[in-house]
Amino acid sequence: MINVIGSSFTQGVVWAVMAIGVYVMFRLFGIANLSAEGVFPLGAAITASLISNGVDPVLATLASFIGGMLGGLLAGWMHTKLLISPLLTGIMVLTGLYSINLHVMQGRPNIALLGQDTIYTWLNNLSPSLSKNMTVSIVSLIVLAIVIALLVLFLNTEIGLALRSTGDNEEMSKANGINTDFMIILGYMIANGLIGLAGSMVAQKDGFSDIGMGIGTIVIGLASIIVAEVIFPNKSIGVRLITVIIGSFVYRLIIDTILNQPFIDIKPTDLRLFSAILLTVVLYLPEMQRRRAEKTRRKALNEGGSA
Repeated sequence: MINVIGSSFTQGVVWAVMAIGVYVMFRLFGIANLSAEGVFPLGAAITASLISNGVDPVLATLASFIGGMLGGLLAGWMHTKLLISPLLTGIMVLTGLYSINLHVMQGRPNIALLGQDTIYTWLNNLSPSLSKNMTVSIVSLIVLAIVIALLVLFLNTEIGLALRSTGDNEEMSKANGINTDFMIILGYMIANGLIGLAGSMVAQKDGFSDIGMGIGTIVIGLASIIVAEVIFPNKSIGVRLITVIIGSFVYRLIIDTILNQPFIDIKPTDLRLFSAILLTVVLYLPEMQRRRAEKTRRKALNEGGSA
């Protein structure tokens, strides 16, 4: 069980970067950003291709962030300028990126990074006694701290507040002179930049990039967000971003526990099925809590009326 917890924590903190990217569009704009499923492997493909060609891992990782932002720019432009719905925008972008990702990987379905330096290597060289999980966790937590700090600072600037205002009430924001199209595009770019960064980190952790590694990305991101909101309701945006890390860890822990339980033989190929089932349950939890609170309120009113 200790090994499962350790592995889940490592997976959770790496994937939390992606969950924060999903959070930007899902909670600030109310958009489930399906383009994440194409941008995530794009980030992995860019990093794997650059590292395998001798580029410094840090530069390769930053390049994946920029690549993700370009994917976000395309999605935002299609949504705001071509007036395509967010759902169809996401589907078209992830479909188009499939071919682009293959071109980035020079026509290969995957690229191995075994024996190559990664962003995790420097800490391993500095402290050889650290396990791989510990090395990945520490570096990922450092990246998360930088991402959350910069994102909170940005969202409290004038532009950041305008972005949040656009998500809250687009029509009112327009009436106040805010360029809402620009804000939506900016939101897509920030979100997809973080998702591309997460793809890069996962590829370096796993030692390869694969053309199909983005499948189910949006499910993982949404599940992490909802789990965090169920455990820690009504938090400020800064605290919420931190709780997403915990939500990502709890989600991974549940999945790993299901896969490793001794009662039923569950194969790794069933992972996405259980991910979808878990997300369904998690999405229903807030509604269940609301109904329970409403039932309690009505009971209290009835008892008060009887008295």
